[in-house]
Amino acid sequence: MDTRRESEPTPTKNRTTVERKSEREQVVMRTINGAARIVFEAFTKPEMFKRWWVPKSCGLSLLSCELDVRVGGTYRLVFSHDGSEPMAFFGKYIEVTPHSRLVWTNDEGDDGGAVTTATFEETAGKTLVVLHDLYPSKETLDAAIASGSTSGMSEALDQLDELVVTLGASLGRS
Repeated sequence: MDTRRESEPTPTKNRTTVERKSEREQVVMRTINGAARIVFEAFTKPEMFKRWWVPKSCGLSLLSCELDVRVGGTYRLVFSHDGSEPMAFFGKYIEVTPHSRLVWTNDEGDDGGAVTTATFEETAGKTLVVLHDLYPSKETLDAAIASGSTSGMSEALDQLDELVVTLGASLGRS
């Protein structure tokens, strides 16, 4: 069940790996050029999250971003595609370990959504981000892949890397 897709690395961009680990699991991995603290903040601070989460090429606009990042806290993201009816994605945080781990639910689906575990492991000033999605069934993962909802992660992580590099450079100057 090991289905793998990778983006092509360039001198300034790391490779993103997307791998289906089982009938219900998909894992996305990417090394980000910056400290785990900054990467974690980019996942947990709305003003930073809004700058990278939506792939620029997909025509989506992030209309609102509410993140209450604490155990039991909730999130709600509202998107619109080229002016269409807004759609909301929401869930709750079930684990928050600053700078190393986040676990959240994706509750917008009728049959229960995936549980996402994000880990952040820093080595030599770079951070390996691993996003592990566990879906309630094979069919829900198949549907997510077929709809393209998982395909924008490589571009979003490119944008995260650019943001973290920019923030790291500006923090280094202060």
